[in-house]
Amino acid sequence: MLQDSFGRVHDYLRISLTDHCNFRCTYCMPVEEMEWMPQSKLMSKEEILSLAENFILLGVKKIRLTGGEPLVRKEFPEILERLSGFPVELTLTTNGVLIHKHIDLLKKAGVRSVNVSLDTLNREKFLKLTRRDQFDQVWDNIQLLLQEGFRVKVNAVALHGVIEEEICDFVQMTEKLPLHMRFIEFMPFAGNHWQSKKVITAAQMLDLVKAKFEVIKLEDKKHDTAKKYQVPGFLGTFAFITTMSEHFCGDCNRLRLTADGKIKNCLFGKEELDLLGALRKGEDVESLIRLSVSRKHAALGGQFSPDYLQANPDAIENRSMIKIGG
Repeated sequence: MLQDSFGRVHDYLRISLTDHCNFRCTYCMPVEEMEWMPQSKLMSKEEILSLAENFILLGVKKIRLTGGEPLVRKEFPEILERLSGFPVELTLTTNGVLIHKHIDLLKKAGVRSVNVSLDTLNREKFLKLTRRDQFDQVWDNIQLLLQEGFRVKVNAVALHGVIEEEICDFVQMTEKLPLHMRFIEFMPFAGNHWQSKKVITAAQMLDLVKAKFEVIKLEDKKHDTAKKYQVPGFLGTFAFITTMSEHFCGDCNRLRLTADGKIKNCLFGKEELDLLGALRKGEDVESLIRLSVSRKHAALGGQFSPDYLQANPDAIENRSMIKIGG
């Protein structure tokens, strides 16, 4: 069991399969010409499986595959197939554009829930945000996932001045579709030009929704990062991930493994331990995993105050989001 000094048990691992992505979202990848990690620095297929097995033996019960965009990795099918042989729940976060090429594989591997990133329902805005004209393909693949019986969560990063125009359209979408819409408060990462004035809080967004819809609060389970709501009679739900305005670090159960094999005990943490380097040297990986968990801060990686208005992005030491893993 991986328990930190605050009594939190960690049984959920997010594995970044690659830092590459076929989109160029401005809040995640600040510039078009990214410097990708050299292949020699990335975890190989066998190294991913070996490290995953270490975590599972230490009590991890759920693994989410992320990127970059995980589906651009050529070995994705084999990695997923091999991971499906472990006693662990598998999930996926994706931009959705390649889902149709892997739908049968996902079903065969026992994946039941997929998170799709979609920040706008407007094709022109989608092109501006992602720098790729792929809205129709993403939307078609969301529909395909629903048709094939997957639980689909749609993640939208809430940028002040952008989300206000569409938040009610996103909620309206849940009337006829059993989607679980999630609005994510804008968070600071290296190079994404975060400013507190760009944050629109969950409370502010909820007021916008309540101005148009009757809303009921749904029960939030332990370890949930999202505060869930529903419009009565609608098939789907909507929720807010309140990282900036009301953090949920108190019962965090998550760890991250970056594409270059570093363990991060917090999304905002600057401390990383090199599991891949230890694995390649034949050194003890378990002790490094336990050490990382023991060093976890009480909240927000120990890097900034729960009052996001006081956060100084220039003082936060971290990677860009794409190099952490979504």
